[in-house]
Amino acid sequence: MWYEHRLIDDMVAQVLKSSGGFVWACKNYDGDVQSDIIAQGYGSLGLMTSVLVCPDGKTVEAEAAHGTVTRHYREHQKGNKTSTNPIASIFAWTRGLDHRAKLDKNPDLHK
Repeated sequence: MWYEHRLIDDMVAQVLKSSGGFVWACKNYDGDVQSDIIAQGYGSLGLMTSVLVCPDGKTVEAEAAHGTVTRHYREHQKGNKTSTNPIASIFAWTRGLDHRAKLDKNPDLHK
């Protein structure tokens, strides 16, 4: 394993022509933007989740990468028909419940 510093534009080009085999550590904004681009290119933002874990491992924040789907909710409020993929939200909830199961040592919840 080795470390190599690259600017974000150089790394994006590397990712596009690469077949993988590396770990890409990004600053928060760069990671947010690139993960959205990759998700859209390989499927859907609706399938992404974000999980943040505190260093002590006791506190976890899990969310769907698409956020709260505000645009769809505003259209719903206007009486317009909308369609939102709930999979990422469901998966985010399962990450939270799984962590709760670990904290409580609850194998039934873990299932």
